[in-house]
Amino acid sequence: MSLRVCVFTEPHRGADHEDQLRFAQGVEACGFEGFFRADHYQTMGTDPGLPGPTDAWVTLGALARETSRIRLGTLVTPATFRLPGPLAVTVAQVDRMSRGRVELGLGAGWYAREHTSYGIPFPPAPERFDRLEEQLAVITGLWRTPVGERFSFRGEHYQLVDAPGLPKPVQVPGPPIVVGGRGPKRTPELAARYADEFNMPFKSVAETARAYRRVAEACERTGRADAGRLPLVLSAGVVVAIGRTDAEARRRAAPLHAKTALPPEDPVIGSPDQLVERLGEFAAIGTSRVHLRLIDLDDLDHLQLIAAEVLPQL
Repeated sequence: MSLRVCVFTEPHRGADHEDQLRFAQGVEACGFEGFFRADHYQTMGTDPGLPGPTDAWVTLGALARETSRIRLGTLVTPATFRLPGPLAVTVAQVDRMSRGRVELGLGAGWYAREHTSYGIPFPPAPERFDRLEEQLAVITGLWRTPVGERFSFRGEHYQLVDAPGLPKPVQVPGPPIVVGGRGPKRTPELAARYADEFNMPFKSVAETARAYRRVAEACERTGRADAGRLPLVLSAGVVVAIGRTDAEARRRAAPLHAKTALPPEDPVIGSPDQLVERLGEFAAIGTSRVHLRLIDLDDLDHLQLIAAEVLPQL
């Protein structure tokens, strides 16, 4: 079994920059491939998430200067939060700050409450997906525009005229783009057309396999291979709470039982060997990369346990 393993965190549950820096440096020291974080401005349950949210791209820019090897990115940035032109500039700048280690996860946005709280427009789902599609076209178009040339775009929601498309990211033609989610129609199509990686977040192996099949069919319909593009990386999000004992695993799993706005998930709660077994099942359906979601950013021992007992078996 050969899997690339990243760690995914949710700082909106309660973490300041210092917490994330300590954890990201632990991720790097333990030998994981990357540190990815959610892009939210509000918690999804009753816990206030003190001291409050940290902006994802501000944080990743700072982490870019305090790490040296790990990949850094979002799972995922909502298209509702930022205009595509400035977002392309921001991500390109963080890519330069990291010397080419950034990835952009981009989605339609789904959590209505944080939009209402902060005055962010939250149109109906069809329009959000229309905006996501235009954002993907704009961002990739800006990154691919040669230096000295200009990029223009006229869509229903965004219009750009003679944009210089600067700064250019270090990675060519741009940072990898991750598109993911449970949607059965537009999500696979957008992944096939624009993404480098498709991610199925935190569902069972069987549900993930069905999503992969939908994406494969979309790649065939859109002629991805005929256009000379690389095959999509298939990744899975896995919620993890493991321990050396059952009691330790249950303690780490306790936050998972709190009621939130998140849809049902399929966590791995138990021993390191149970996590290895689950990851083997994901590898068997074509997964080449996993994002392990760890809840407590103060629990560096959880990181170290996975690094010592799980990573060597992958």
